[in-house]
Amino acid sequence: MNYSELLQYQGYIYLNSIFEPEDNTLIIDIDRCKTNDIIVGENDTSSSYGSIYADETLPIIRLKFDWYIAYSIRNESFTTMDEYELYEGRVFSLYSKSRYLDFIEVGTIAGEIYPGPLKHYGINALNHIIDVISTEPPSISVIQRNDQKSKGNSRF
Repeated sequence: MNYSELLQYQGYIYLNSIFEPEDNTLIIDIDRCKTNDIIVGENDTSSSYGSIYADETLPIIRLKFDWYIAYSIRNESFTTMDEYELYEGRVFSLYSKSRYLDFIEVGTIAGEIYPGPLKHYGINALNHIIDVISTEPPSISVIQRNDQKSKGNSRF
């Protein structure tokens, strides 16, 4: 599995954990979610509501950045949509233009020449928005919940 496949994901996700197992290496573990919909009404105009929660029957999706330039985590409640930004994907995004990318280019020595073209990866989870600037995409693996061992490039 690669990041371009995640760009197609349409469900809900939760941040399970984020940590640095060693300096400047970042691991992001993601739970996929399911909903408990409740239908109100008896005809086609009925509405539904329900809860969204981590589906613990599904494996964890692990994104590993072997090296990053910067990352940020924001509370989802305080984010806004910005027409300035250009990206593909919805839940997992890849930005070609963003304010965070601009911030990193202005506030650091990182750029096109060194260490190379910067890429902005976005992970839009329920409650958390995670932004990562790196020159390389993350490796993606699947962690089975019962044994917590990586299954490499298993399908999600």
